[in-house]
Amino acid sequence: MSLRILHVFDHSLPLHSGYTFRSLAILREQRARGWDTLHLTTPKQGRCTMEDEDVDGWLFHRTPNTGDEGLLTQMRLTAARLQQIVRSARPDVIHAHSPVLNALPSLWVGRRTGVPVVYEMRASWEDAAVDHGTTTEGSLRYRLSRALESFALRRADQITTICEGLRSDIRSRGIPDDRITVIPNAVDVAAFAFGAAPDPELRRTLGLEGALVLGFAGSFYAYEGVDLLVEAARRMLPRHPNLRVLLVGGGFQEDKLKAQAAQLGLAGHVVFTGRVPQGDVQRYYDLIDVLAYPRLSMRLTELVTPLKPLEAMAQGRMFVASDVGGHRELVRDGVTGFLFPAGDAAALEGAIEAMLARREQWPQIRAQARTFVEAERTWSNSVARYDDVYRRALGRAGQFAAATS
Repeated sequence: MSLRILHVFDHSLPLHSGYTFRSLAILREQRARGWDTLHLTTPKQGRCTMEDEDVDGWLFHRTPNTGDEGLLTQMRLTAARLQQIVRSARPDVIHAHSPVLNALPSLWVGRRTGVPVVYEMRASWEDAAVDHGTTTEGSLRYRLSRALESFALRRADQITTICEGLRSDIRSRGIPDDRITVIPNAVDVAAFAFGAAPDPELRRTLGLEGALVLGFAGSFYAYEGVDLLVEAARRMLPRHPNLRVLLVGGGFQEDKLKAQAAQLGLAGHVVFTGRVPQGDVQRYYDLIDVLAYPRLSMRLTELVTPLKPLEAMAQGRMFVASDVGGHRELVRDGVTGFLFPAGDAAALEGAIEAMLARREQWPQIRAQARTFVEAERTWSNSVARYDDVYRRALGRAGQFAAATS
């Protein structure tokens, strides 16, 4: 009998996000290993009346909701739907992915049905709340959020997380090492062309012919520090009159970034593409000479590793990144990319100029970056680590032999 894993997600396809792409990569690799995967999304997927939805050949169980429920009602709805699926599908493991609002209903159902629960903490709930501006660090709401996160972590049969920074945070809550496993973010290297040539028609359409192109691709959250890239471009423009900034994506800061570009007289030098289909993203990457990841220093960015620098390495793209902890865990300065002091537009400018002055080293750096992801950051290697996680979770309930016999 193959192992059957019931995944509980905050959201999934057809919504696009880094969360969704990690989830889909995990599911593909687990299926490739011969495991049977089931997939439930919570009311955070959005208002819906359907119980099931097929998206690109993946069956997602949904949690019907009106879109007006509070957090407690959302968790009750999730628990009821989860219990239905557990009783009918009889999974071997419930694998709840962040946030903790998914873990709590999963633990409740798991304890009542005897199914072990693995909790994957991709970011702590209290830090995500700070990032989205709904609370402040140290406030009562922050402390309550942290207490709920710690409550779930202590009761999960096994815990996975995405990086060493979060492992350290989990350990600081009193969780023993033998219950924590890092399943790092990775890339499907076959999906990224290495050193692909730019699309001349797309370059012409975007007005980038003959330009030195700096760029950012992702969601425009405040912590990404994209405004520093716009300011760095202003400082560089006198030396590089053909400079353009290509911003691929969208988000909360888009209007502010457009206003900043206009105020600095850069409206003709900053190109906003809006969100583009995931399948087209590489075409935009290929237009960029130097990518920038200028994340600001805050608890979330110091602890959590992003996915975008790995994608850049897989493609052989040159990039600079701020020296927050999440980047330092991924990037070897001067070997696979370049780091600069976080929060400093002048330092970002200097890092880009230094990189431009070392063009003869770019082929070697590109090759080193690609080798790094091929050797250490493929989804196949990352997902293989779940084998031991599930064995330990099932072992606590004495179920592994029955589930894999």
